[in-house]
Order: sequence, then structure tokens, then C-alpha cells
Amino acid sequence: MSHGLDRAYERLTELAVAALNEREPERLWPLLADAVTGLCGGETLIYKLDDWSEGKGTLGLSPSAAGALGRLGDEALGVLRSGYPFAHHYARGPGRAPVTAGRLAGRAWPVSATARVLGDALDLNHVLALPLPGTVAPITGCLVYRSGTDFTDDQVRIAERAQPLLAAVEQQRQLLRQWRRSAAEPEERAADSALTPRELTVLLLLTDALTADAIGRRLGISARTVHKHVENIYRKLGTRDRLGTVLHAQRLGLVPSPGQARHGRGPTAGKSRGQRLRPHGTVTDRDDQ
Repeated sequence: MSHGLDRAYERLTELAVAALNEREPERLWPLLADAVTGLCGGETLIYKLDDWSEGKGTLGLSPSAAGALGRLGDEALGVLRSGYPFAHHYARGPGRAPVTAGRLAGRAWPVSATARVLGDALDLNHVLALPLPGTVAPITGCLVYRSGTDFTDDQVRIAERAQPLLAAVEQQRQLLRQWRRSAAEPEERAADSALTPRELTVLLLLTDALTADAIGRRLGISARTVHKHVENIYRKLGTRDRLGTVLHAQRLGLVPSPGQARHGRGPTAGKSRGQRLRPHGTVTDRDDQ
């Protein structure tokens, strides 16, 4: 199985490269959904990016899950949203290691309401929780589903190896959304500057006067890598220092100018309410209150 693990880790690296070159923030999680499902030995996947209760919360669906879940009634959806047995488990402490429902709940899992809904609606009977590391309230991440036997130790290990990638992609998504809301004509400006999506997010953080160490912590990369991105930004914008780079980027409309509000900086900002669950793997929000 060592060869299989090595290939899975190579695939994770390929996914990271693809994600960091994607300019459209809402394409990032759909890009990962099917790949992570396959790498972890699952058949379908749901991801959550904000608070997720029985009545509301943002859901992202892989295509294989969208059709079946879209046909579920409110009661069945509420059972799935309750997050049994993971919600209680992760709320008890800071541990965010991936774990399966079968290992966590034992014999209580097959007879639970959640297992019955999964079996009846999707013909699935096992779930692997893959939370984003470091999330506290809300706890965000993925649920990977499969039928047959439970996930293997190697598949759980792959899920654990994927956690930093998923966290980095989510941070990238949030920063790209922030940049698109604040920049003037973002696509045209980005094309003119030749900055990559990763360089754009570093540039956005430079405007907050963060150090290389602080930027690295935000993006899950080393300070040395941050310095390389900064050097590329200088070269592409024709600048030589941070202040000159930020001022030039503001003049170009790449980042907000002083006094220009940057609305919706939080991870859940800008989401509409009252939408029902929809197919096609898009991020949707549902509020039944």
C-alpha cells in the first residue's frame, strides 16, 4: 500500500498546484471535491464552510451527492445536518484528526438515524469526517461517504495528509473573494499585471502591513516562500519595496485604496440566505427558520 500512499500524496501536490492557479474562488472547492473523494476511497462528499446546524448552513456537494440529497425532505436533511457523531466529538476539544463514524460511535452507528437516512437515500453506510485543522467555531471541513466496508487506516491517513491542503485552499478562497469584492475590474487588472492568484493574495495581505511570518501563518506557507512571492510581485509591478508596491497596486486598482471599505472580510460574509439545497456541486445556503 506504500506505493498507493505515495501516489496519493503526489496527487495532493498536483491538486495544490491547480488550486493555487485558480482565479475564481468559487471553483476551488468543487475542484477538490471529487479528487479528495477518490483519494480517500469514498463515493461522494459534502463540504461545509460555515456554521452548520439542523436548520441552516452552507453546503457544498459533489455532483454524485447533489441529485439524491436534493430529493430529501426537511426531516431527513435535518438528520444529516446534525452531524452525528462528529459534531459532539469535535466540540469537546481541539483535536481535529479525521475519524470515521463507525470507529467513533461503534455499534451505535449502524442503528443511528443518520445511518438509516444515508442507507435509504444514497445506499451509503460509512462516513469519514475530515475537518479543517485549527477551526473552532464553527468547525468546518468535509464528510466523505462510501458503501461496503469502513474506510481503511491508509485512507484515513491520506485524509489527514490532505487537511493542510484543504485549509490552505479555504484561506485562498476567502482572500480571493475579498480581493474580487475590493478590486476595480479584478479580472482585467489581474491579467494586465500578470500576477498569479497566490501572488494576488500575498499582495492583499501586504496592504495590511503584515510581516512575512504573519502572512506565512495566514496562508500556511513558510516566510521564505512569502519572500519569493513578494520578489515576484516587485518584479511584475516594477517596484522595489513594500510601500511603493502597495501604493502602485492601489493606483492600478489591484487592491483597495485608503479609506475604501473592504466589505465582507469574514468567511461567511456575502452569503445569501433563504436558498434551498441545489445540485451541480455549488455552495448553497438553506435557512428554514
